[in-house]
Amino acid sequence: MRVIIGWLAAFIVGSAGWWLGQKVGLGTAVVLSAVGTGVGLWAGYRWFDDNLR
Repeated sequence: MRVIIGWLAAFIVGSAGWWLGQKVGLGTAVVLSAVGTGVGLWAGYRWFDDNLR
């Protein structure tokens, strides 16, 4: 369950990063998506550990 929540959060935050970055350009979209994916994965895992474990 931890993995599912982590990757779901990574998908949502990465998609938001792509959406914000595409307004500037393709390179920015790629970078913000990658950063957002990492942050989302970390945040999802942390949320699970704090609330459900």
